[in-house]
Amino acid sequence: MITLSNITEKLAEAINSSELSQSEIARRLGVAHQQVSRYVSGKQLPALDTLANLCVILDLDANEILCVR
Repeated sequence: MITLSNITEKLAEAINSSELSQSEIARRLGVAHQQVSRYVSGKQLPALDTLANLCVILDLDANEILCVR
C-alpha cells in the first residue's frame, strides 16, 4: 500500500541526492526556498503541477516518486 509517508520520503531523497541546491530548485520552480525545505522535511507535499515540474527539473520519473513501481 502506498502511503503519504512513502511519497514524502522518496521526494526528500530525490531532492537531497540532486546536484542542485534547494535554493536553485526553488528558483526553477518559482517558489520560496522554504517551500522546498518543507517538501524535504515532509511537512508539506507539492501541488500536482509543482510535483510535475519538480520531476522535470530533477529528471525524475513521477511513478518512482509516487511509489507506483
